[in-house]
Amino acid sequence: MAWLVRQPGGTYLDCTVGQGGHAALILERSSPDGVLIGIDRDPDAIAATGEQLARFAPRMRLGQGNFSALKQHLKSVGVAEVDGVIFDLGVSSAQLDRPERGLSFLSDGPLDMRMDQRAGRTAADLVAQLPERELADLIYQYGEERYSRRIARAIIAFRKVHPLRTTFDLVSVVSGSVPAAYRHGRIHCATRTFQALRIAVNQELDVIEGALRDAVDVLAPGGRLCVISFHSLEDRIAKQTFRSLAQGSGACLKILTKKPYVPSDEERRDNPRARSAKLRVAERLPERRPT
Repeated sequence: MAWLVRQPGGTYLDCTVGQGGHAALILERSSPDGVLIGIDRDPDAIAATGEQLARFAPRMRLGQGNFSALKQHLKSVGVAEVDGVIFDLGVSSAQLDRPERGLSFLSDGPLDMRMDQRAGRTAADLVAQLPERELADLIYQYGEERYSRRIARAIIAFRKVHPLRTTFDLVSVVSGSVPAAYRHGRIHCATRTFQALRIAVNQELDVIEGALRDAVDVLAPGGRLCVISFHSLEDRIAKQTFRSLAQGSGACLKILTKKPYVPSDEERRDNPRARSAKLRVAERLPERRPT
């Protein structure tokens, strides 16, 4: 959190509070009077973080919602400007480790994948309803899966006989549709398909650019914006958005990371799920706000 919190005090916005890991560090580094505002789509994450960080309750305000509405959320708690914003675009370990969320191919559970399980289509809905070509395009675009057409074809064939209801149903279909060498490769053969469906179910890429621009708009001069991504498409959006706001006569950002920071070998060993993480950081300039 050294990039984000450089001195005690201040007000910070965590747009993806998850299980409270970043929130705890922000509150510790900004003590004794720094304030943390946290948002998450997952109501379970908000509840867990509130309980875990109860010791910081006087300096912490949490709310359930999508970071696409971050301005409205800040307004609802009476805050117009913040000193730092962080987006951690990954899925939390707590979500992956709960089979009932349907986010992991390592345990069997309903094929759900929704961050907010109270609304929206599930992954089971998508694999049951999408035409073959649209399904293949989705898996290729969001998962960058080279065998997307084979996998889509296999899903269509399977659903004619039996609906895909569980994560293991989908794993079985993917495993049976790709070459043996790929099936036993370095990463699990279903990784990219699961990733693609999760992104589609939660419409994750659709709101990133707008939210980043809104975050810059509520940053105080000198405030920092940190984005941690786990997918090349997420990182590309962050990179392009930062660049567009840092160029020209109306520039309102200064990019502090010419290249994204990535985990060290030791960090990858300690936390394999962080192997693809990339951190980009920019600082708010005082001249003008984006329009």
